[in-house]
Amino acid sequence: MNLLNALARVSSLTLLSRIFGFIRDTIVARTFGASLYTDAFFIALKIPNLMRRLFAEGAFSQAFVPILAEYKNRRGEQETRLLIDHVTTWLVAVLVLVTLAGMLAAPVVVWLSAPGFAHDPQRFDITVRMLRITFPYILLISLVSLSGGILNTWSQFGIPAFTPVLFNLALISAALLLAPHCHPPAMALAWGVILGGMAQLALQIPSLKQLGLLPRLRFSSHDEGVWRILRQMGPAVFGVSISQLSLLINTIFASFLATGSVSWLYYADRLMEFPTGILGVALGTILLPSLSRHYADNDTSQYSATLDWGLRLTLILALPAAAALAILAVPLIATLFQYGHFDAHDASMTRQALMAYSLGLLGLIMVKILAPGFYARQNIKTPVKIALFTLISTQLMNLLFIKPLGVAGLALAIGLGACMNAGILLHRLLRDRIYQPQPGWAMFLGQTILATAVMTLVLWQLADLASPWTGTPFYWRAVHLSGVVLAGMATYFVSLMLVGVRLRQFVRHSN
Repeated sequence: MNLLNALARVSSLTLLSRIFGFIRDTIVARTFGASLYTDAFFIALKIPNLMRRLFAEGAFSQAFVPILAEYKNRRGEQETRLLIDHVTTWLVAVLVLVTLAGMLAAPVVVWLSAPGFAHDPQRFDITVRMLRITFPYILLISLVSLSGGILNTWSQFGIPAFTPVLFNLALISAALLLAPHCHPPAMALAWGVILGGMAQLALQIPSLKQLGLLPRLRFSSHDEGVWRILRQMGPAVFGVSISQLSLLINTIFASFLATGSVSWLYYADRLMEFPTGILGVALGTILLPSLSRHYADNDTSQYSATLDWGLRLTLILALPAAAALAILAVPLIATLFQYGHFDAHDASMTRQALMAYSLGLLGLIMVKILAPGFYARQNIKTPVKIALFTLISTQLMNLLFIKPLGVAGLALAIGLGACMNAGILLHRLLRDRIYQPQPGWAMFLGQTILATAVMTLVLWQLADLASPWTGTPFYWRAVHLSGVVLAGMATYFVSLMLVGVRLRQFVRHSN
């Protein structure tokens, strides 16, 4: 398998999902603005989303995929299918209980996750109502994650990468079609979450059937693989999902700030998720099964070389993305969100948060590449210790930055915390000789920085005037922004070629 081709395929489908995600957010921003209703919805969405990333895409996937790859490579078809069946049964049983408990305890959950809402009875009540609708999404999306982990282990990356598109389409449909029939209209967004989860799960079932891996509910309390996964999952909750825990705590801080603060932080985070998803999530998706196979085969040289490949790709794509996000903050926010009820003040506050986030983009993506370096080896303790230290440090930075910088301070703490997390992970991989850098890093780093600097100067000139980005129709802003982005990309890649970087350097194959 050509890893670069696989990355291009997954990244392309992730890009499609992100495009529909921005269409979704543009429609939500234009229809509902940054109001108590959007604050309520984003909290009602953030809680199941956090649990999804903690227990499904986060801890569960990182514990499940390496052990599934081991079974696939060493134990044969029958034992592998039994593992899938037993894991699925346990997952369904636990998540049904969690879902019911979450729906019953929704007022307590909202009070814990957004205590500032308790001072506004209307905002608190609507959040509780929305959360009771969205909470079953945890069950649906966890099953989607299970299916995606199976498909990725069998190198079937396309369907799992396309699946999020359906979620965005469901929310778009809810905002446009269901909203007029709901009271308040924003309640339609909560129902859209459930419809999206059902559509995502339905899409993956045919692929599992085709591989003969569609899970069956078969309970076993003695399956060795299940207990190994459960033992790995507990600490992995912190190790994989530290940024999500920080985001939740940031939401608690933001709930005490001005109305709209939760929404400003959300929209800035959505823009950050664009490069993080296209590069970080896509690379992590491809790297984990590959690294797990190399570890199962005891091939340390290929293990290290695969990590090196991922880190070089991260640097060459994430560094210019971070610079572009900071420079194009106004054009991006004005083009995507500044319509209808989303006014100039909302755009200005979102811009401050986005620029602060951009300082930590490289760290946010690096964590998604470096953490699999430990989890593929079924080493949970090391990243957990690092994650706990990072979490504490991030909250201290929150306390330090929130008063002078407001929402931007919360975003800055997340970014700096991610850089700290990535730096310590890299240090441990190097110290333990798990990762040994390939030759040529100094020159590669210089080439990347030089090309990024040239691109930054070009973008600075093209996006210097803020006035054309407001008071004009969407299509003009979109065309203008597209032209600026394409010019920046062309400048960057031409600059890379001129300093000697070639695409063939990143072609890599994995069995």
